[in-house]
Amino acid sequence: MGNRRLIASIFATILLASCASVPKFTDGPGDCLYETGKYDEGFGKDIEFVAGVKKLVGGIYICVERPKTVALPTHQKLLDLPPPDKQPVVAVYSFKDLTGQRKQKDNVAMFSTAVTQGADTMLIDALKTAGDGTWFRVVERLGLDSLTRERQIVRNTRESMDEPLQLAPLLFAGMIIEGGVIGYDTNIQTGGHGARTLGIGSSRAYRQDIVTVHLRAVSTLTGEILINVQTSKTILSVASGFDVFKFVDMDTQLIEIEDGMTENESVTRSVRSAIEQAVLEMIYAGKNDGYWTYKTEENNNE
Repeated sequence: MGNRRLIASIFATILLASCASVPKFTDGPGDCLYETGKYDEGFGKDIEFVAGVKKLVGGIYICVERPKTVALPTHQKLLDLPPPDKQPVVAVYSFKDLTGQRKQKDNVAMFSTAVTQGADTMLIDALKTAGDGTWFRVVERLGLDSLTRERQIVRNTRESMDEPLQLAPLLFAGMIIEGGVIGYDTNIQTGGHGARTLGIGSSRAYRQDIVTVHLRAVSTLTGEILINVQTSKTILSVASGFDVFKFVDMDTQLIEIEDGMTENESVTRSVRSAIEQAVLEMIYAGKNDGYWTYKTEENNNE
Protein backbone atom coordinates (compact mmCIF):
# COMPACT_ATOMS: atom_id res chain seq x y z
CA MET A 1 0.00 0.00 0.00
CA GLY A 2 2.86 2.31 0.87
CA ASN A 3 4.55 1.62 -2.48
CA ARG A 4 1.36 2.49 -4.36
CA ARG A 5 1.12 5.79 -2.55
CA LEU A 6 4.75 6.47 -3.34
CA ILE A 7 4.17 5.74 -7.03
CA ALA A 8 1.04 7.89 -7.07
CA SER A 9 2.83 10.81 -5.42
CA ILE A 10 5.73 10.55 -7.85
CA PHE A 11 3.44 10.62 -10.88
CA ALA A 12 1.51 13.57 -9.42
CA THR A 13 4.74 15.47 -8.91
CA ILE A 14 5.84 14.84 -12.49
CA LEU A 15 2.50 15.93 -13.94
CA LEU A 16 2.43 19.13 -11.91
CA ALA A 17 6.02 19.95 -12.80
CA SER A 18 5.56 19.42 -16.54
CA CYS A 19 2.11 20.88 -17.08
CA ALA A 20 3.54 24.24 -18.11
CA SER A 21 5.94 22.74 -20.65
CA VAL A 22 3.48 20.80 -22.82
CA PRO A 23 0.69 22.01 -25.14
CA LYS A 24 -2.85 22.08 -23.83
CA PHE A 25 -5.18 19.54 -25.45
CA THR A 26 -8.94 20.00 -25.20
CA ASP A 27 -12.21 18.76 -26.69
CA GLY A 28 -13.56 22.30 -27.16
CA PRO A 29 -11.93 25.39 -28.70
CA GLY A 30 -13.51 27.57 -26.01
CA ASP A 31 -11.20 26.02 -23.42
CA CYS A 32 -8.25 27.70 -25.15
CA LEU A 33 -9.46 31.08 -23.87
CA TYR A 34 -8.25 30.61 -20.34
CA GLU A 35 -6.79 32.86 -17.67
CA THR A 36 -4.00 34.72 -19.48
CA GLY A 37 -6.01 35.15 -22.67
CA LYS A 38 -2.96 34.48 -24.86
CA TYR A 39 -4.44 31.38 -26.49
CA ASP A 40 -7.23 31.89 -28.98
CA GLU A 41 -7.37 28.99 -31.40
CA GLY A 42 -6.49 25.36 -31.91
CA PHE A 43 -4.55 23.66 -34.69
CA GLY A 44 -2.72 20.45 -35.40
CA LYS A 45 -1.72 17.88 -38.01
CA ASP A 46 -4.37 16.31 -40.25
CA ILE A 47 -6.27 19.59 -40.11
CA GLU A 48 -10.03 19.49 -40.53
CA PHE A 49 -11.94 22.76 -40.73
CA VAL A 50 -15.17 22.81 -38.73
CA ALA A 51 -17.12 26.05 -38.30
CA GLY A 52 -14.01 28.05 -39.16
CA VAL A 53 -11.97 26.53 -36.36
CA LYS A 54 -8.95 24.26 -36.90
CA LYS A 55 -8.87 20.99 -35.01
CA LEU A 56 -7.32 17.55 -35.01
CA VAL A 57 -9.19 14.68 -36.63
CA GLY A 58 -11.05 13.11 -33.75
CA GLY A 59 -12.19 16.40 -32.24
CA ILE A 60 -9.07 17.20 -30.19
CA TYR A 61 -7.83 20.80 -30.20
CA ILE A 62 -4.36 22.10 -29.36
CA CYS A 63 -4.15 25.56 -27.79
CA VAL A 64 -1.37 27.75 -29.18
CA GLU A 65 -0.11 31.25 -28.54
CA ARG A 66 -1.24 34.11 -30.70
CA PRO A 67 1.36 36.40 -32.37
CA LYS A 68 2.69 39.11 -30.09
CA THR A 69 4.83 42.22 -30.24
CA VAL A 70 8.19 41.85 -28.51
CA ALA A 71 9.17 45.01 -26.59
CA LEU A 72 12.84 44.73 -25.67
CA PRO A 73 14.41 47.14 -23.15
CA THR A 74 16.62 48.65 -25.86
CA HIS A 75 13.55 49.26 -28.02
CA GLN A 76 11.92 51.28 -25.26
CA LYS A 77 15.12 53.29 -24.75
CA LEU A 78 15.10 54.21 -28.44
CA LEU A 79 11.46 55.29 -28.24
CA ASP A 80 12.15 57.45 -25.18
CA LEU A 81 14.97 59.43 -26.81
CA PRO A 82 14.32 63.19 -26.98
CA PRO A 83 13.98 64.58 -30.52
CA PRO A 84 17.06 66.14 -32.16
CA ASP A 85 17.38 69.77 -33.16
CA LYS A 86 17.83 68.64 -36.78
CA GLN A 87 17.00 65.30 -38.40
CA PRO A 88 20.04 63.73 -40.09
CA VAL A 89 19.37 62.01 -43.41
CA VAL A 90 20.99 58.56 -43.42
CA ALA A 91 21.16 55.58 -45.78
CA VAL A 92 21.67 51.87 -45.17
CA TYR A 93 23.07 49.92 -48.14
CA SER A 94 23.86 46.69 -46.31
CA PHE A 95 24.32 45.27 -42.85
CA LYS A 96 25.53 41.72 -43.41
CA ASP A 97 26.22 38.63 -41.38
CA LEU A 98 30.02 38.63 -41.27
CA THR A 99 30.38 35.79 -38.77
CA GLY A 100 30.49 32.88 -41.23
CA GLN A 101 28.85 30.81 -38.49
CA ARG A 102 26.53 27.90 -39.20
CA LYS A 103 23.96 26.36 -36.91
CA GLN A 104 25.33 23.56 -34.75
CA LYS A 105 23.61 20.25 -34.17
CA ASP A 106 25.49 17.47 -32.41
CA ASN A 107 28.79 19.10 -33.40
CA VAL A 108 27.85 19.04 -37.08
CA ALA A 109 27.63 22.30 -39.04
CA MET A 110 24.33 22.70 -40.89
CA PHE A 111 23.69 24.78 -44.00
CA SER A 112 21.49 27.22 -42.06
CA THR A 113 23.27 30.26 -40.69
CA ALA A 114 23.60 30.85 -36.97
CA VAL A 115 22.32 34.44 -37.10
CA THR A 116 19.62 36.18 -39.10
CA GLN A 117 20.28 37.38 -42.63
CA GLY A 118 17.85 40.27 -42.16
CA ALA A 119 19.99 42.43 -39.89
CA ASP A 120 19.80 45.33 -42.36
CA THR A 121 16.04 45.41 -41.90
CA MET A 122 16.49 45.43 -38.13
CA LEU A 123 18.93 48.33 -38.42
CA ILE A 124 16.47 50.38 -40.48
CA ASP A 125 13.75 49.62 -37.94
CA ALA A 126 16.01 50.75 -35.09
CA LEU A 127 16.86 54.00 -36.90
CA LYS A 128 13.18 54.72 -37.53
CA THR A 129 12.30 53.82 -33.93
CA ALA A 130 14.76 56.32 -32.40
CA GLY A 131 12.81 59.14 -30.77
CA ASP A 132 9.58 57.56 -32.01
CA GLY A 133 10.52 58.37 -35.60
CA THR A 134 11.84 61.89 -34.94
CA TRP A 135 15.58 61.15 -35.06
CA PHE A 136 16.61 59.95 -38.50
CA ARG A 137 15.28 60.40 -42.01
CA VAL A 138 16.15 57.05 -43.60
CA VAL A 139 16.24 56.90 -47.40
CA GLU A 140 15.64 53.69 -49.33
CA ARG A 141 18.79 52.05 -50.63
CA LEU A 142 18.27 48.30 -50.14
CA GLY A 143 15.61 48.31 -52.86
CA LEU A 144 17.15 51.07 -54.95
CA ASP A 145 16.82 49.15 -58.24
CA SER A 146 13.09 48.68 -57.71
CA LEU A 147 12.70 52.30 -56.68
CA THR A 148 14.57 53.52 -59.77
CA ARG A 149 12.45 51.39 -62.11
CA GLU A 150 9.23 52.59 -60.51
CA ARG A 151 10.32 56.24 -60.79
CA GLN A 152 11.07 55.65 -64.48
CA ILE A 153 7.52 54.32 -64.95
CA VAL A 154 6.13 57.42 -63.23
CA ARG A 155 8.33 59.68 -65.38
CA ASN A 156 7.22 57.98 -68.62
CA THR A 157 3.59 58.18 -67.59
CA ARG A 158 3.81 61.86 -66.77
CA GLU A 159 5.63 62.64 -70.03
CA SER A 160 2.72 61.15 -71.98
CA MET A 161 0.31 63.65 -70.38
CA ASP A 162 -0.58 66.97 -71.98
CA GLU A 163 0.86 68.86 -69.01
CA PRO A 164 3.67 66.67 -67.63
CA LEU A 165 4.55 67.13 -63.97
CA GLN A 166 8.13 67.12 -62.84
CA LEU A 167 9.20 64.25 -60.62
CA ALA A 168 10.83 65.38 -57.38
CA PRO A 169 14.50 64.40 -57.09
CA LEU A 170 15.59 61.65 -54.73
CA LEU A 171 16.72 62.72 -51.28
CA PHE A 172 20.44 62.13 -50.73
CA ALA A 173 21.94 61.05 -47.42
CA GLY A 174 24.52 62.99 -45.45
CA MET A 175 25.70 59.80 -43.73
CA ILE A 176 25.86 56.15 -44.66
CA ILE A 177 25.29 53.68 -41.82
CA GLU A 178 27.40 50.54 -42.32
CA GLY A 179 28.70 47.55 -40.39
CA GLY A 180 27.40 44.09 -39.67
CA VAL A 181 27.14 41.19 -37.26
CA ILE A 182 30.84 40.47 -36.75
CA GLY A 183 30.82 37.71 -34.13
CA TYR A 184 28.80 34.81 -32.81
CA ASP A 185 30.72 32.84 -30.18
CA THR A 186 29.21 29.74 -28.61
CA ASN A 187 29.85 28.08 -25.26
CA ILE A 188 31.45 31.16 -23.76
CA GLN A 189 30.36 29.88 -20.38
CA THR A 190 28.76 26.57 -19.40
CA GLY A 191 27.81 25.04 -16.07
CA GLY A 192 25.07 23.51 -13.99
CA HIS A 193 24.18 21.68 -10.82
CA GLY A 194 22.16 18.67 -9.72
CA ALA A 195 21.32 16.42 -6.80
CA ARG A 196 20.00 12.89 -6.29
CA THR A 197 18.79 10.95 -3.27
CA LEU A 198 16.98 7.61 -2.97
CA GLY A 199 16.77 7.33 -6.75
CA ILE A 200 15.09 10.74 -7.19
CA GLY A 201 17.11 13.61 -8.63
CA SER A 202 16.99 16.89 -10.47
CA SER A 203 19.52 18.83 -12.55
CA ARG A 204 19.93 22.22 -14.17
CA ALA A 205 22.48 23.23 -16.79
CA TYR A 206 23.13 26.40 -18.73
CA ARG A 207 25.12 27.65 -21.69
CA GLN A 208 25.99 31.19 -22.67
CA ASP A 209 26.70 32.45 -26.20
CA ILE A 210 27.48 35.98 -27.30
CA VAL A 211 26.73 37.98 -30.46
CA THR A 212 28.71 41.10 -31.41
CA VAL A 213 27.59 43.93 -33.70
CA HIS A 214 29.69 46.65 -35.35
CA LEU A 215 28.16 49.94 -36.51
CA ARG A 216 29.77 52.99 -38.10
CA ALA A 217 28.56 56.28 -39.60
CA VAL A 218 30.43 57.47 -42.71
CA SER A 219 30.31 61.02 -44.10
CA THR A 220 28.98 61.07 -47.67
CA LEU A 221 30.93 64.22 -48.58
CA THR A 222 34.37 63.23 -47.30
CA GLY A 223 34.21 59.47 -46.77
CA GLU A 224 35.45 59.95 -43.21
CA ILE A 225 34.26 57.51 -40.55
CA LEU A 226 32.60 59.82 -38.07
CA ILE A 227 31.33 57.35 -35.48
CA ASN A 228 32.42 53.79 -34.76
CA VAL A 229 30.77 51.60 -32.09
CA GLN A 230 30.55 47.93 -31.13
CA THR A 231 27.98 46.24 -28.91
CA SER A 232 27.43 42.66 -27.75
CA LYS A 233 24.56 40.68 -26.30
CA THR A 234 24.66 37.40 -24.38
CA ILE A 235 22.38 34.52 -25.39
CA LEU A 236 21.42 32.20 -22.57
CA SER A 237 20.21 28.59 -22.82
CA VAL A 238 18.96 26.75 -19.75
CA ALA A 239 18.00 23.06 -19.42
CA SER A 240 16.31 21.65 -16.33
CA GLY A 241 15.36 18.03 -15.69
CA PHE A 242 13.80 15.75 -13.10
CA ASP A 243 14.15 11.96 -13.05
CA VAL A 244 13.20 8.99 -10.91
CA PHE A 245 14.99 5.61 -10.95
CA LYS A 246 13.73 3.43 -8.14
CA PHE A 247 12.97 -0.23 -7.37
CA VAL A 248 9.77 -0.90 -5.39
CA ASP A 249 7.73 -3.91 -4.24
CA MET A 250 10.56 -5.92 -2.67
CA ASP A 251 12.96 -4.52 -5.25
CA THR A 252 11.26 -6.43 -8.06
CA GLN A 253 9.54 -3.59 -9.92
CA LEU A 254 11.35 -0.65 -11.47
CA ILE A 255 10.00 2.87 -11.79
CA GLU A 256 11.85 5.11 -14.25
CA ILE A 257 10.49 8.57 -15.01
CA GLU A 258 12.12 11.51 -16.80
CA ASP A 259 10.91 15.04 -17.31
CA GLY A 260 12.69 18.15 -18.50
CA MET A 261 12.54 21.39 -20.41
CA THR A 262 15.05 23.50 -22.30
CA GLU A 263 14.71 27.25 -22.84
CA ASN A 264 16.85 28.97 -25.46
CA GLU A 265 16.98 32.73 -25.69
CA SER A 266 16.12 33.82 -29.21
CA VAL A 267 19.20 34.57 -31.32
CA THR A 268 17.15 36.86 -33.59
CA ARG A 269 15.89 38.92 -30.67
CA SER A 270 19.41 39.13 -29.27
CA VAL A 271 20.76 40.40 -32.59
CA ARG A 272 17.95 42.93 -32.72
CA SER A 273 18.73 44.08 -29.18
CA ALA A 274 22.45 44.44 -29.97
CA ILE A 275 21.65 46.50 -33.09
CA GLU A 276 19.30 48.76 -31.15
CA GLN A 277 21.96 49.27 -28.48
CA ALA A 278 24.49 50.10 -31.21
CA VAL A 279 22.14 52.79 -32.58
CA LEU A 280 21.78 54.20 -29.07
CA GLU A 281 25.55 54.29 -28.61
CA MET A 282 25.95 55.93 -32.02
CA ILE A 283 23.51 58.67 -31.01
CA TYR A 284 25.30 59.22 -27.69
CA ALA A 285 28.73 59.28 -29.38
CA GLY A 286 27.49 61.70 -32.06
CA LYS A 287 26.25 64.10 -29.41
CA ASN A 288 29.54 63.94 -27.49
CA ASP A 289 31.51 64.61 -30.68
CA GLY A 290 29.26 67.51 -31.67
CA TYR A 291 27.75 65.99 -34.83
CA TRP A 292 24.21 66.62 -33.56
CA THR A 293 22.36 67.84 -30.52
CA TYR A 294 19.06 66.88 -29.01
CA LYS A 295 16.70 68.40 -26.53
CA THR A 296 17.09 67.45 -22.88
CA GLU A 297 14.88 68.02 -19.87
CA GLU A 298 17.18 70.89 -18.79
CA ASN A 299 16.74 72.60 -22.15
CA ASN A 300 12.98 72.17 -21.99
CA ASN A 301 12.85 73.83 -18.55
CA GLU A 302 14.80 76.89 -19.67
